[in-house]
Amino acid sequence: MIDSYGRNIDYIRISVTDRCNLRCIYCMPEEGVALADHRDVLSYEEIEKICRILARMGFTKVKLTGGEPLVRKDLKDLVKQLKQIKGLEKITLTSNGVLLKEAIGPLVQAGISGVNVSLDTLSPGVFREITRKDVFGQVMVGLEEALKYPELSLKVNCVPMGIPGQEILKVADLARENCIHVRFIEMMPIGYGKQYRCLTQDEIMNQLTEVYGTMHPVCEPLGNGPACYYKPEKFRGSIGFISAVSHKFCSECNRIRLTSQGFLKTCLQYDTGRDLRRLLREGAAEETLQEEIAKAILEKPREHHFADPEIQEEDGRMMCQIGG
Repeated sequence: MIDSYGRNIDYIRISVTDRCNLRCIYCMPEEGVALADHRDVLSYEEIEKICRILARMGFTKVKLTGGEPLVRKDLKDLVKQLKQIKGLEKITLTSNGVLLKEAIGPLVQAGISGVNVSLDTLSPGVFREITRKDVFGQVMVGLEEALKYPELSLKVNCVPMGIPGQEILKVADLARENCIHVRFIEMMPIGYGKQYRCLTQDEIMNQLTEVYGTMHPVCEPLGNGPACYYKPEKFRGSIGFISAVSHKFCSECNRIRLTSQGFLKTCLQYDTGRDLRRLLREGAAEETLQEEIAKAILEKPREHHFADPEIQEEDGRMMCQIGG
């Protein structure tokens, strides 16, 4: 599916729930947010139907997100359903890791290709400060359990906030002895994330080079999107960067998003897309759904303008409502 700017759109991030068992300070308030009624959230059957249509349109990669996707019951069943769709090559998952220990075995058996674990620090105290929950140990046990499956692509996502004690180099060190790709993800200026200044890619690269020496670029693709990867000497894994604001990669964007309530969102900043839930529940034919998806992709904006103070237009949803 080629959009109007010549980009090949072949990757969708699907939020299966807006619920989460953490309360990260850059994502939501301590008391949480108003949650969608269960009846308004897409069923697994509705998600599968949309993915079948997308596969016919040339989509090959699906990322399941939340909220926290593992709080939704029987997620392995959805993975199993999606793996049966011809053309879908990779089904992956982003999780905070709290429930990963029990979930990872059934997910691998169902056919999950990879898991991204969000982990901003290896300090239990700072973890509690960021997430407002005392579950650091559970996350680490989940990560250790995932390492038992060598066929699984395992990544750790870290948002480098520059707060005292975060010690991002210790997070980077996870890639030294383990087959883990540690990615530093720039804070997106959405919702509560606007309140924080994230360390830039260049600042982090300088810190890494001081400690590990030359950072060798990795040429082979390691993920679904435009992350750039580097490998210091004697590292089993790699270090990646996703810097959507300071190193804007809109010209290479290959993704769209589907919220848990069925809104097909074509750009993170703007409220552009289609209400697929309404079409599904009104009984629209698959041909109609495909036509509307194609129109939405052709209307996908050229780029975001998060760094431009003159352009204030944006989606009113928070990240937990859009999908990570």
